[in-house]
Amino acid sequence: MVGGQGPEGVRQFYAKRLIGQFFPPDVVFETVSRTYGEQRLVDELIISFTHTIKMDHILPGVEPTGRRVEAVFVVIVGFEADKVAYEHIHWDQASVLVQLGLLDPKGLPVVGAGAAAKLRNPALPDPFFHEG
Repeated sequence: MVGGQGPEGVRQFYAKRLIGQFFPPDVVFETVSRTYGEQRLVDELIISFTHTIKMDHILPGVEPTGRRVEAVFVVIVGFEADKVAYEHIHWDQASVLVQLGLLDPKGLPVVGAGAAAKLRNPALPDPFFHEG
């Protein structure tokens, strides 16, 4: 997706594309799990928000839809010499687009907010496989 390379590229990304449009005011960060050591931190999160602002770091060029989103994110932060060396953020863009009404899930292996619900409650039925 988007980001910056090198110190100046990262500064420009944060200054022009992230600060002020990180997440809408109603954002909720729900930690599912955290694993950490001397070289790495891994967070598994459910991030919920209403798409009321431009979010070019996640949805470049998409105007606010006013729709609610619940998405699973994985954040990996690497450390070298006690400093952050990198940060990688992964999420299912297709599930986000379905929830915003920008992608028709018919015929696609996409579950929308169902991925977050299943992560919260593993006892829920698998959205892709049904008996009978």
